[in-house]
Amino acid sequence: MNDLSRGRLRREWRTIEAMIALACEKRHNGARGALCAACRELADYARARLERCPFGEAKSTCANCRVHCYRAAMRERVRDVMRFAGPRMLARHPYLALLHMLVDGRRAAPEPPRRAAPAETQQG
Repeated sequence: MNDLSRGRLRREWRTIEAMIALACEKRHNGARGALCAACRELADYARARLERCPFGEAKSTCANCRVHCYRAAMRERVRDVMRFAGPRMLARHPYLALLHMLVDGRRAAPEPPRRAAPAETQQG
């Protein structure tokens, strides 16, 4: 499991968390810093995906990744949040927004990890 308390993954988690919070506040009339149940579910799901990302610190942004670990419905919800919150992030969280666009967005996707071949059974 990946450690989201430091490094690049921490920044990625802070960015998606800020985007979800911003979208929730503006769209669902939530209080700043408090998420509705649907947005909390999305944030928890995004955190779980980051914690289990097979690329760890070497990962690219999810949009550039070759392995899509989000379920289709959740991926669409995250895209919707990013389309809404992305332009607004420059005003609310300029540091996270600029790093996401300039540094993380240019990072090339690493090769997907290969799965170990199943052990062959001996026939005799």
